[in-house]
Amino acid sequence: MYLLGVDIGGTMTKAVIFDYKGKEISSHSLNTPVNVSKNVYNDRDMTLMWDITAKCIRETIQKANIDPYDIKSIGCSGHGKGLYPWGKDGKPAYKAIASTDRRALNIVREWEENGVSEKASEISLQTVIECQPAALLAWLKKYERDAYDNIQWVFEAKDYIRFMLTSEPMAEVTDYSGTSLMDLRKVEFSKELFTLFGIEEMYDCMPKLCYSYELCGYVTKEAASLTGLAEGTPVCGGMFDIDACAVGMNVIDPEMIAVITGTWSINEYVSKEHVPGNVSTKNSLFAVPGYYLIEESSPTSAGNLDWYINNFQTNMLYKECDKLVEEAAFNDILFYPFLYGTNARNVNNASFVGLNLGHSKEDVLRAVYEGVVYSHRMHVDNLLRYREKPKTIRISGGSTNSDVWMQMFADCLGIPCEVVDAKELGALGACMAAGVQVGVYKDYQDAADKMVSIKRSFEPRSEYIAVYDEKYARYVKVLNALGKVGV
Repeated sequence: MYLLGVDIGGTMTKAVIFDYKGKEISSHSLNTPVNVSKNVYNDRDMTLMWDITAKCIRETIQKANIDPYDIKSIGCSGHGKGLYPWGKDGKPAYKAIASTDRRALNIVREWEENGVSEKASEISLQTVIECQPAALLAWLKKYERDAYDNIQWVFEAKDYIRFMLTSEPMAEVTDYSGTSLMDLRKVEFSKELFTLFGIEEMYDCMPKLCYSYELCGYVTKEAASLTGLAEGTPVCGGMFDIDACAVGMNVIDPEMIAVITGTWSINEYVSKEHVPGNVSTKNSLFAVPGYYLIEESSPTSAGNLDWYINNFQTNMLYKECDKLVEEAAFNDILFYPFLYGTNARNVNNASFVGLNLGHSKEDVLRAVYEGVVYSHRMHVDNLLRYREKPKTIRISGGSTNSDVWMQMFADCLGIPCEVVDAKELGALGACMAAGVQVGVYKDYQDAADKMVSIKRSFEPRSEYIAVYDEKYARYVKVLNALGKVGV
């Protein structure tokens, strides 16, 4: 018997089949195009996205060579934030807006200046940002009123895909708790927030809330014909991908910190208590009821390496990158990994600082590795304002393909780092929710005990800790100077 996980990422869609012990049986992934225009608009075609997802599911079932009826439940995970609006006319009300979109930045700045953000944070326990539905809906109301007025349901990425599978509109708690539209203490949408943001019409467009492990519908006949799934297969709520990765890494209690290295730098831990709502550190509701997920994040992680490879070292593999980085000595180059976005006020663009004629491509590549690690460290340091230093950090994402990069994380953070023996943690976490939903596991801890194992561990090397500490201090000092100039 099997479980199916569907993971809707910022650039890729994946469908993965696991057995009950966490063994990956088959997977299929396809690029999900994001159209970039005016430098800040990042959107995608919702119909194409569903077609791609259906194809991924169909292909992975064929690869597994199993009876679709042996898939006992389905879970979806997906990137948070962004906006997937469904129309009253039975089709998308507008293009999907990706989580890297910045079109609503001026609206957020206006809210910061007039006090709306501060008032909202007292309820939402979050600082509203431009890629959240709160800001994007306000943008639609101001600039695309016809589309705004046509909205029937406000979806997040994976909730839209679940809707296409089941025809049941539901809002899963972990995702929607990151929208700045919920009162996290009461676990409900807040009419006061919708009014503060000037989008009170959207309150009735929010689907019914559900938990990640709850039954949210069954695969319809139409979805079955497109995906190859069995009609009537149960579909659970699923979860925000940052929750799915935490669950998939067995970071379920408050002890450890989870670090996810994708396009986004995600750094998080589980807590019974929330942090103040008016700081950069974000609160959302965790997949386990009664817990918050405390998060520091920005689009400043391993995706920066993809840019380097695509432009300067076409088709280079991680092993080849590692070899070049190992050949490069420690140097003075600083890289600020802000190609997709930033985690620094008034610094909106990536940059290299300290390059000279004596530097090589190996030196530049090493700087890219280091810059990503330093950006993660800034986030981890912020988390440590609210908790004790953990004994271990568990890391997932693209950088885990590189032992050199993983060792750099351990040395720079000064904390042992572990890599879980699974490639598709978002889909794995979604499958764990699906397994809990149908009773295969009694809860997430039971699922993790049966499905999660550690593949590699990296201890910080004492001789390198001081070296990275010194360079990181310069990284922060120069970043502050860049912020004063505004680049």
